[in-house]
Amino acid sequence: MAHLINSKDANDALKAVEDYLCDAIIEPDVALESALKVNHENSVPPIDVSPNDGKLLYLITKMNNAKRILEVGTLGGYSAIWFCKALPENGKLVTLEISPEHAEIAATNIANAGFSSKVEIKIGPALATLEKMGRESTEPFDLIFVDANKDDNPGYFEWALKFSKKGTVIIIDNVVRYGGVVDPENHTPYVTGIRRLFEMLKVEKRVECTAIQTVGAKGWDGFALAVVL
Repeated sequence: MAHLINSKDANDALKAVEDYLCDAIIEPDVALESALKVNHENSVPPIDVSPNDGKLLYLITKMNNAKRILEVGTLGGYSAIWFCKALPENGKLVTLEISPEHAEIAATNIANAGFSSKVEIKIGPALATLEKMGRESTEPFDLIFVDANKDDNPGYFEWALKFSKKGTVIIIDNVVRYGGVVDPENHTPYVTGIRRLFEMLKVEKRVECTAIQTVGAKGWDGFALAVVL
């Protein structure tokens, strides 16, 4: 289904609108721009959230008065910096990354932004790390952002519920992926994981949720958002 929106004209138009929106309402930030530059120089995949998506995460953090955030999928630390900008001085971000190389780059970016004291990066497969955190009786989080391998989304959502309390906001990114979620021919583990997530959300009585599809410079995608009751 990607062909429906993946023409050059469509991509050019989407990028032009996104650039306009970001130029209009997103203030330049040296630390964020530096993080993207460092990521590019170190061949980190360019799959960070977009600047306006990062600002959305920032605003949700502010609106929820979040003090403790769990992020599944650090990459180069770009979204982590957005979260830290919104956290109070005594706030804490725990972020999980499978790649030691990416974690090292993220740590550098986060330090350059002045937020090292707010961030703990845990390295290793996220499900194993989450299980270890469960054994350690980790305190619940106010906000949980899942942006990692999509085939494990069901497991990430289960752990998100375990690390939640009443009012915790759970955001799961990349749940549309160019319409793959409704493509009857698409049975990749990636898309199967997304579908299973929605099956879980449909019957889970501990949350209220919605999902929004988005278009922009990074294509046609979307996110699911839930609040724990």
